[in-house]
Amino acid sequence: MPSPPRVRLLMCRPDFFEVRYVINPWMDGNVGRSAQDAARSQWQALHGRLGEVAQVELIEPRPGLPDMVFTANAGVTFGNRAILGRFLYRERQPEEAHFREWFTGLGFDVFEMPPDLPFEGAGDALLDREGGWMWIAYGLRTELDAHPLVARWLDVEVCSLRLIDPRFYHLDTCFCPLEGGWLMYHPPAFDAASNRLIEARVPSERRIPVSAADAAHFACNAINIGQRIFLNHASPELKAALAAAGHEVVETPLTEFMKAGGAAKCLALCVGEPRPSRASAACEVQSDSVHLEGHLLDSGLLDRALDVIVDGGGSFRVMEFRLGRQRQSTSRAEIHVSAPSSDALGKLMARLADLGATAVPREEADAQLETVTGTGVAPEDFYATTIYPTEVRVGGRWIPVQDQRMDGVVVIRGEGDSAEARCTIFRRLEPGDRVVIGGAGIRRVRRVETREDRPAIAADFAFMGERVSSERRVGLAVERVAWQMHQIRGQGGRIVAVAGPVVVHTGGADRLAWLVREGYVQALLAGNGLAVHDIEQAMFGTSLGVDARLGAGVRGGHRNHLRAINAIRRCGGIAQAVRQGVLESGIFYECIRRDVPFALAASIRDDGPLPDTLTDMIRAQDEYARHIKGADMILMLGSMLHSIGSGNMTPAGVKMVCVDINPAVVTKLADRGSVLSSGVVADVGSFLSLLVERLRHMESGPMLYRADEPMAV
Repeated sequence: MPSPPRVRLLMCRPDFFEVRYVINPWMDGNVGRSAQDAARSQWQALHGRLGEVAQVELIEPRPGLPDMVFTANAGVTFGNRAILGRFLYRERQPEEAHFREWFTGLGFDVFEMPPDLPFEGAGDALLDREGGWMWIAYGLRTELDAHPLVARWLDVEVCSLRLIDPRFYHLDTCFCPLEGGWLMYHPPAFDAASNRLIEARVPSERRIPVSAADAAHFACNAINIGQRIFLNHASPELKAALAAAGHEVVETPLTEFMKAGGAAKCLALCVGEPRPSRASAACEVQSDSVHLEGHLLDSGLLDRALDVIVDGGGSFRVMEFRLGRQRQSTSRAEIHVSAPSSDALGKLMARLADLGATAVPREEADAQLETVTGTGVAPEDFYATTIYPTEVRVGGRWIPVQDQRMDGVVVIRGEGDSAEARCTIFRRLEPGDRVVIGGAGIRRVRRVETREDRPAIAADFAFMGERVSSERRVGLAVERVAWQMHQIRGQGGRIVAVAGPVVVHTGGADRLAWLVREGYVQALLAGNGLAVHDIEQAMFGTSLGVDARLGAGVRGGHRNHLRAINAIRRCGGIAQAVRQGVLESGIFYECIRRDVPFALAASIRDDGPLPDTLTDMIRAQDEYARHIKGADMILMLGSMLHSIGSGNMTPAGVKMVCVDINPAVVTKLADRGSVLSSGVVADVGSFLSLLVERLRHMESGPMLYRADEPMAV
């Protein structure tokens, strides 16, 4: 019996590899920090090991294209067909011509995505090793509209998976199909719907979930040839799980390439994979188009519509946009909406209708109806009504919905010209009632929003493009802030904390002290108040005379902040109080012990003040600016004036995280326009508690926040 053909891999020597720009979170902080000799040595080791079990072919590296070494993104092949990668970022787009020439030279039939339709090759498209379908990601690099084209061109069934964590920006960074139908993957990298799809396709006994620590070491970014799995690093637990599945782990360090966001799988493209006998073209991705009209920019309506699409697991293309030229002129937009299934598209269209969007006229469809079978129970995919007047299309005729109200359903009674639509609530539904479902044949009648309708205060603003508005989102923001801080500390960067006395009043002093002690704060900016109440708590166990443990006032406690000031003045300053053993704990104790500089700016209401407090405001401003210079992150904790002042001193490009219970404070920082600003509307003490919890977990390996994990703030 003839032996199976050897696997063919495409690689590219790292002659010009370096981290020159930032197009993923792993590159952030690593620009100019890659070691060429180490990268070459690691690449050669991987090349040698793969050469023992596969036929490795090379494409010539090109100067000025440092990421060309990551050949997995060059495209995806199936038999003699190849789909060329279409890169999202302009930094990598020049690679396309060289890979096109290579594929063509080997006789592949080459297919190309339309311009501006990103598809990042085998980084986002992975063939299942047993089922005969192809898993393709979307949400971060590859667009959903590329999936039906892949299915048609390669004549293969496509399963669409949505990535939700920017750290795992390609499918191959968190998902690795293995021989025998096994799957190694990191579930938190995907949304809930994608995890359900994975679980439906791959039996639980063949799924190998990967921990946060292993995922951060790019264990999933592996090359599987036969029973061997080539990867950067795997924990003993993961190795044991893979061994139990009959696989042998071959570790080959690739730490230099991880600085650019890649490892083993990124460095090799499998070419000419045989087409499974069961493969056939199929893709559940569905599309439709909607019109929006109104003051789309001033009112934020366009942003809200696009957020609805993305948050709902869909994708969009703005096909047309006409901007109103005058203050009262309306704008118009046509948006092409795609979703991973017809059910998901129907839900998106219904939510867009709630914003006043109307379906682009094609062949207008009647509303879909389903009959109620149980008293008080609506069909699964019922259309949920809003307060805005609605019309539904029945028998080719648009009819108004009567008794309009929010959170109801639409019941159709009668036939033909006598048909009527009425809004009702669940408990009034009876068997036989016909209820409108889905989003087809529904249109909203809503007054055009103007700039005056825009809320005066937004409750939150973007963290790396991720809004923070709910408790779950606060938890996600905390995790991402923690990950950034952990990364900055590891790279020897600088984090400046700007804090108010609310840190002490809300029980966060111990946590901020921990951040200073563990090297997560390189400078502290505050006012006299933070220092006084931190020292009061350290010396007397109270904050503004309130027992920090019991939450109750103590007799004579109103004098404690003055006693604290007096004690420090007697010593001559905070540093002297630490050296004399008067101050033995707290935030400023840790600053003195760890040589973390601080600047305290005075205000007219200060008691004392402390000897360290700068009463000359000009000098205080200069000190703030000096400590901010060279910062990688500013962490602002419950101090509006100090935060705004620090923000005005901070150049663009520095990450700013503002935490305050008052939405106006974070909004004020957002108005600076920094795309790296993040706002968290939350209790400062609770935020610090969550932050420290996550950082402690990261001491042994990064912990990722699960989107479905309950989070109380």
